[in-house]
Amino acid sequence: MTLMKSLMGAAATIALTAGASLADPAIIFDLGGKFDKSFNEAAFAGATRWAEETGGTFREVELQSEAQREQALRRFAEAGSNPIVMAGFAFSDALSQVAPDYPDTKFAVIDVDWLDMPNVRGIGFQEHEGSYLVGMMAAQASKSGTVGFIGGMDIPLIRKFACGYAQGVMAANPDAKIIANMTGTTPAAWNDPVKGSELTKAQISQGADVVYAAAGGTGVGVLQTAADEGILSIGVDSNQNHLHPGKVLTSMLKRVDNAVFDAFSQGEDLESGNVHMGVANGGVGYAMDDNNAALVSADMQAAVDAASAKIASGELSVHNYMSDDSCPALNF
Repeated sequence: MTLMKSLMGAAATIALTAGASLADPAIIFDLGGKFDKSFNEAAFAGATRWAEETGGTFREVELQSEAQREQALRRFAEAGSNPIVMAGFAFSDALSQVAPDYPDTKFAVIDVDWLDMPNVRGIGFQEHEGSYLVGMMAAQASKSGTVGFIGGMDIPLIRKFACGYAQGVMAANPDAKIIANMTGTTPAAWNDPVKGSELTKAQISQGADVVYAAAGGTGVGVLQTAADEGILSIGVDSNQNHLHPGKVLTSMLKRVDNAVFDAFSQGEDLESGNVHMGVANGGVGYAMDDNNAALVSADMQAAVDAASAKIASGELSVHNYMSDDSCPALNF
């Protein structure tokens, strides 16, 4: 059974379970919690799959505040967990401080691909590629010609989602209108479904009939309101099609689960260095299942699959906001 560990308050300690191996891997979830139905939950799914397939156990913690990042890392390292996986770019500063102090411990961090440390594996995703694909689908499904994007915290990473989405929309319908909003500028923007709902209603009032949410737990409010108001939504990170069957057009899959599963599987032999997961290696894509099959025509899927093949081969290059801080389709 998975070992559940909770970090309670700034002075909390992480207790070891009797009989557990000191080398058990550990995972630290970002703010928003492991059941956010999106990013963190995808990471949890990967850890759980590893435990079920191997019979192994892992330690975990859900952060309650920014101040706990470094503390959680040090607690797990001192306890002997190896490797230690972090879900989210916001761990980069804490990891830079902690990793050198534990050279024999391997660390893996998702959404950070710029650190150069001998015991750190950085895992970046080509979110703009997957967002391009769901943008194409949004444009094809839209009857009004207006589609929306709702991001979480206004940071370059989320603008990367938005810009890829906009490029995909314009590829399928050059005359489309794209409305883009961010939920906020602090980490609270990842877990504000009420604000997500408000932004969705505002976009609907401007004509949007398909809305893509890249906002963590906030996206739950986006998808719920879209379903209630009779428009289509697009989920993110995890397959969220099942949350509102027949009303979620698709979900942009960011295979955080595979990244965590791979890191846990490599264990103490985890390879260091930065890796990138995109369309070409199955790191991102879009979700099709019984919940959205009636919403996606064969022609729509064929067009998106053709674009996916071109991205994988290098024939089609999707603009990456992180590379030059520009977004032609949205004028960020």
